[in-house]
Amino acid sequence: MKFTINRELLLTPLQQIVNVIEKRQTMPILANVLFQLEKNQLTLTGTDLEVQIVAKLALENEVEGSITVPARKLLDICRLLPSAAEIKFELIATKLKIQSGRSRFMVSTLIADEYPGFEMSAMDCQFVMPSSQLKKALDKTTFCMANQDIRYYLNGIMLSIFNQQLKLVGSDGHRLSIYEDSIAQETGIELRVIIPRKGVLELARLLEEDQEVQVELSRNNIRVVIDNLIFSAKLVDSKYPDFSKVFEQKFYSSIHVQKQLLKEALTRVAILSNEKFRGVEFVIDGNNLQISTNNPEHEEADEEISIEYQGQPLSIAFNSQYILDAISNLDSELAVLTIAENSSCCFIEEPSEQKYKFIVMPMRL
Repeated sequence: MKFTINRELLLTPLQQIVNVIEKRQTMPILANVLFQLEKNQLTLTGTDLEVQIVAKLALENEVEGSITVPARKLLDICRLLPSAAEIKFELIATKLKIQSGRSRFMVSTLIADEYPGFEMSAMDCQFVMPSSQLKKALDKTTFCMANQDIRYYLNGIMLSIFNQQLKLVGSDGHRLSIYEDSIAQETGIELRVIIPRKGVLELARLLEEDQEVQVELSRNNIRVVIDNLIFSAKLVDSKYPDFSKVFEQKFYSSIHVQKQLLKEALTRVAILSNEKFRGVEFVIDGNNLQISTNNPEHEEADEEISIEYQGQPLSIAFNSQYILDAISNLDSELAVLTIAENSSCCFIEEPSEQKYKFIVMPMRL
């Protein structure tokens, strides 16, 4: 194997691939990136067997071959070379010679035949959508995902396709975010899957530029084609909890409040909240919302803000960070809070846009 490539052409896909490679591997070869050069196309592959990224780069007049190279060492070498440098790669016995200008490196390799394959099942459906639309849906739900929860199905995002209707749901058991939108293309299929946490985070990272992406789904895998990159992930083999009953209850009148006003007041009051539980109490009476808290050191804070509310007086307590996360993700200047009559939950949404809903469970102070 022998080829020459510009540093800028190689660096970006290499950085994206290294993100999925775990620092500690059970198999040494998984710390490597797979190079495959065939028919003037260089294919780079990195995986942890749960998530995989493949990048395809066009090259000319090169000697074909395949090998695996330590991913992070290779990235550090390329990153520290001068901008726009030409890098020459040549496989000599079991070492990869990397040369650029007056710099020369001999890097250990492992043979490509030992690189594990990524299990993929036949795709049941595929559709095309703007990357900005998919990224927005992920951004509105990702922050609610659980992290290393024993209920492993919560450590990810539920993605549902019903013909042209797209729905993403994230929850850690204490709060839940729902994002619904429609896609231009009719899929003619009904499918509900759970994308694992690492897959969600890596996919969101890849969707930086605004372009068309192709999404392919099966019962076991998701694959997203982004220009010359192919992202694949194994899906969580479980069923997402049914959260529909949360809508089937009676609610108090909606509370309308300026988002920025609520955000600033909450941030100030939360300074003196219990550091572990971050609890604050909302006391709502007429057009007045009082936010208060205290902590084990017997310190207190409270603040009052104006709201629009026509229901009966009520009080309820929340984790302040959950409320802040929700209102920070609203695009409108006005936040609408709707509390269940049995105080089991609070809906947070925008007054006109119904694509995004956030639900937070109360807490006891």
